[in-house]
Amino acid sequence: MSKEHGPIDCERLDELLRIAPFHQWLGLTVKSYSSEQIELEMPWREEIISNPMIGSAHGGVLASLIDLTGLYTLLSQGVTAKVTADLRVDYHRPATSGPLIVTGQVVKVGRQISVAESRIVGPDGKLIASGRGAYIC
Repeated sequence: MSKEHGPIDCERLDELLRIAPFHQWLGLTVKSYSSEQIELEMPWREEIISNPMIGSAHGGVLASLIDLTGLYTLLSQGVTAKVTADLRVDYHRPATSGPLIVTGQVVKVGRQISVAESRIVGPDGKLIASGRGAYIC
């Protein structure tokens, strides 16, 4: 198992989220945290709209949320995940308002590759996008 340290606490996870300027720009916060999953929240930003006709968020932003939630889910459990090796995203409906809530769960921790799943829901609780990331440890 690729772990250098034990699970980190919610406060440390929140600090790690603020290290990257992109995550700061997204306005990410830790909404909830447990040994089984993390839940991040991103406030709605007009800058993420890519289709002004319906006011929907750009798919790249949603993919980024899937990716970084998977990574931080692994980090929260003490896994030394470093970079994304593979990412799969399924879009279920347009995101047209926020906040966006992203939940991540560990699927597998390995010596070289670890896997996590993430789900994004909107303020109405409906599934917007889901995905799975594989991360190099």
